[in-house]
Amino acid sequence: MTRIQRLPDHLVNQIAAGEVVERPASALKEMLENSLDAGSTRISVDLAQGGIKLIRVTDNGAGIAADDLPLALDRHATSKIASLDDLESVSTLGFRGEGLASVASVSRLTLTSRPQDADHAHQIIAIDGTLHPVEPAAHPHGTSVEVVDLYFNTPARRKFLKSENTEYAHCAATFERIALAHPDVEFLLRHNGKVAWRLPSQSAEDRVAALLGKDFVAAAIPLDSQAGPLALTGFVASPTYSKASRDAQYFYVNGRFVRDKTAQHALRQAYRDVLHHDRHPAYALFFQLEPSGVDVNVHPTKIEVRFRESQAVHQFLFHSVHKALAGTSAGAAPTVQVEGAEPAAPQLPRGESAPLFASASPRPASSGMPAPQPFQYQQQSIPLNVAREAVGVYDKMFGGLREEERALSRSEPAMPSPAAPLPHPAVLAMPAHDENGIPPLGFALAQLHGVYILSQCAEGLILVDMHAAHERIVYERLKTALESDAIPLQPLLLPVSFAADRMEVATAHEHGEEMKRLGVELAPLSPTQIAVRGVPVWLKDGDPVDLARAVLKDVREFGLTQVLTERRNELLATMACHGAVRANRQLTLPEMNALLRDMEATERSGQCNHGRPTWSRLTMRDLDKLFMRGQ
Repeated sequence: MTRIQRLPDHLVNQIAAGEVVERPASALKEMLENSLDAGSTRISVDLAQGGIKLIRVTDNGAGIAADDLPLALDRHATSKIASLDDLESVSTLGFRGEGLASVASVSRLTLTSRPQDADHAHQIIAIDGTLHPVEPAAHPHGTSVEVVDLYFNTPARRKFLKSENTEYAHCAATFERIALAHPDVEFLLRHNGKVAWRLPSQSAEDRVAALLGKDFVAAAIPLDSQAGPLALTGFVASPTYSKASRDAQYFYVNGRFVRDKTAQHALRQAYRDVLHHDRHPAYALFFQLEPSGVDVNVHPTKIEVRFRESQAVHQFLFHSVHKALAGTSAGAAPTVQVEGAEPAAPQLPRGESAPLFASASPRPASSGMPAPQPFQYQQQSIPLNVAREAVGVYDKMFGGLREEERALSRSEPAMPSPAAPLPHPAVLAMPAHDENGIPPLGFALAQLHGVYILSQCAEGLILVDMHAAHERIVYERLKTALESDAIPLQPLLLPVSFAADRMEVATAHEHGEEMKRLGVELAPLSPTQIAVRGVPVWLKDGDPVDLARAVLKDVREFGLTQVLTERRNELLATMACHGAVRANRQLTLPEMNALLRDMEATERSGQCNHGRPTWSRLTMRDLDKLFMRGQ
């Protein structure tokens, strides 16, 4: 029988290296975290052959005393925790104390350091885990860790490493993740002697723009949310900036990059109303909470964490991002303020393509461009009967009047004379006008091929996908109505019957009364016939049969309870699609302007229910460039 024996420390370190040091990027992460924990403000990284041949990290941090250099390479030796209480409230990036020891056991490692109060530097060399004596060395204040020939003594592990380019890509990704979370630290990355990144100490927005691109920042919504000890800052990208993979998702907990299932689910749920199912959101978010509220010691590489109050964290993350995205009504600026937070900094200058959420502003006076002429009609005197007729057209098309329009249609205004001017019906209750009274989406000029609305705004030309925009407006109205109680039902003057199978008839029999909450009234006429007697008031111009079939299909497949809870939004999105204006439908100018005003007043109207953009803008500068004016 084989006896139980204690493994030698060197073998233990090599086993730990298999968990902690998966590849050169893992060793780089441990070294960078140590530099940050030492209070460094300047860190430089040198790599050779993707980190396989050389990893050198130099910082200007607190340094390590000469007597402590051997301990720094000893297993589970650290200055960051001393008791169980310290372990339960870890505030540093590194704390386990096995990182450098594991790396030293599978490489040739040189550790050189000079504390801030020391006159001289000292170094220690470890080859294959064997420590050499501490010796004097030349080094400025701070620490350098040099790792040469990773896994030179374990060929079986080294053969699992990928090509130089692949390993460098992993090292660069690790470098970027850590640099993103510490904009106040200056970083330098060199690979094979060439500078790959040079990042000065800068603001969080500039660091995000440097690493993720100005296009990301231009399309992103700054977020600053706080609730008690929980705080969330950073940027969430517009749904139209979505990606085919999760590569553009950066989530940090107390400065530590993690991939947490609770956070990922909360953020995905926040985007579910505005993102196409096979696309992934992009964000750079920094979550702060008390160290005692999160356990970071659940994974050797510390890539996973466990929240003590995971449900509270989930709700906070979901509502913070959901509220940020809800503020993206068409024409609204992307800045979002949550729970008393200070207004976010202004966005970076726009690139060639104007971002979806840019707010309209008047063209600078110095440009010499006259004010857009079509805007003058809002000051014209409009007869009362014309105003009422236009309001009636809007009500007929979009199913309901705003309060100001109802007041106009009910009573005569107090006018000194019949010729007194009235507000144009299409510009009643317009939000977010500029100083000249021009709304963000401007005023409609025409319709293009029955699909797009062309509108002139202060900065140039707006193009609106009328079906996508109206789909979002109807969807938000349906959600609001159902959350309040029930969707208003519009009885049909002539009920519409259709052929149905026995399961559809049985579903209508069983759930007919409850389905009225969804604004749909069905009456079985026979074992093979169902009549549609009522539809939601905002969908009365849609196809009642298609709408009834869609509702019956969901209720039959998932049950009414689940349809009204978990699948509510999916069903309402389907209903909204059936009720939205179709392509090739000719709209009048009042109808187009009514749609533009509703877009400006509706949450998330920058995207349709599938995450596609509902509008875009060409500025005068874009048009001048297109036609080479001034060149």
